[in-house]
Amino acid sequence: MKFADLHLHTVFSDGTYLPQDLILEAKRNDLSAIAVADHDTVAGLESTIEAGKREAVEVIPAIELTAEYGGLEIHILGYFLDYRNKGLIERLDILKKNRIERIYKIADKLNAIGVKLDVQAVFKLGSRGTVGRLHIARAMVKQGLVKSIYEAFAKYIGDKCPAYVCGFRLSPQEAINLIKETRGIPVLAHPYTVSCDELIPQFIDYGLMGLEVYYPEHTQSMINFYLNLAEKYNLLITGGSDCHGDAKPQVKIGSIKLPYELVEKLKIAQQNL
Repeated sequence: MKFADLHLHTVFSDGTYLPQDLILEAKRNDLSAIAVADHDTVAGLESTIEAGKREAVEVIPAIELTAEYGGLEIHILGYFLDYRNKGLIERLDILKKNRIERIYKIADKLNAIGVKLDVQAVFKLGSRGTVGRLHIARAMVKQGLVKSIYEAFAKYIGDKCPAYVCGFRLSPQEAINLIKETRGIPVLAHPYTVSCDELIPQFIDYGLMGLEVYYPEHTQSMINFYLNLAEKYNLLITGGSDCHGDAKPQVKIGSIKLPYELVEKLKIAQQNL
């Protein structure tokens, strides 16, 4: 059988793998296909696709867009999108600037509670592409402000923590539309994190086409629930490890292995758009 991991990150967002390293890890883990879904950027796709060709690993162009709904952070995955689309690139440039502003706001909140973060160290870690909270957590560990990435999120920068800032400019509907405008397949990432399953039918009305059912933090009961939901609404099923390399060392590439037939279903759906 052929297997796929459809949720991976590179150094172009908050992962630590260079494109070539990600491909070699995928090959070592017997993956025939992977999807690179960096946060709010497609900057790493070209080089990863080329590296994949050299090692006979199929690289599916993808993205993980961050949206906001009622104070909730919602992540929408987009598969097989036209990542060279000029309109997409322009919108992503705006989101990149928004992320930079968010880092400064989080740093201000940290400083206000006595946690003196060197914000330039954060930008150094995220110099290749988009910058996010995981870069802040890594910088905090390096500066000795916390003992672990987990502590940084749990005490300071996680959702509803003292230094948390949402402030994303895309709504879920805008994120879904942006993906569909570039002939991509919009999929709700790790739906358990939304904590509002009742919102999913609304997102389907916006044009959502799939659910990330298989995910490291989904229990079997969650998987069963989302499988039933996908069947009820005729949604595509995806899954992936959400591996960030050494930034989240406990989450390994290939820890979620999807049968390749789910990739084929994505391809068919994209062709019918």
